[in-house]
Amino acid sequence: MKAQLNVVTLGVSSLEASYDFYATGLAWQPKLYVLDEVAFFQVGHGLLLSLFRADHLAAEAGGSASADLAQLFTLGHNVGSPDEVDHILNVAATAGGSIVAEGTHMSWGGYSGYFADPDGFRWEVCHNPGLSVDAEGNVTIREIG
Repeated sequence: MKAQLNVVTLGVSSLEASYDFYATGLAWQPKLYVLDEVAFFQVGHGLLLSLFRADHLAAEAGGSASADLAQLFTLGHNVGSPDEVDHILNVAATAGGSIVAEGTHMSWGGYSGYFADPDGFRWEVCHNPGLSVDAEGNVTIREIG
């Protein structure tokens, strides 16, 4: 099986609130928004973020709509500088998210901070100069520190 990821789906408690956070607050352009059902945003080369009603996702995927699930993983957003990390954290907070870890110089040589969206899903905003993506979407990552 080829390693591939095209859609990351978050089960959200309020699709309207989550859509407003990403589309209005963060100014992301939706690819598709089906009222009271699902919203899709392109977040990378061939990659979509899907916001899906948690109750519908639980019924469809065989799980529960527990808010605790948001604590088990993070989504990463790599940017070009520490200043950009701090700027995006502030944009997210202004949009209704919460900063859960301020931007910090990391022991491995980068700089990162975290915000949580309205459902508690954590996003790491990171400046990792060892990570790059070429025009075809291929990722190169190397140790920097």
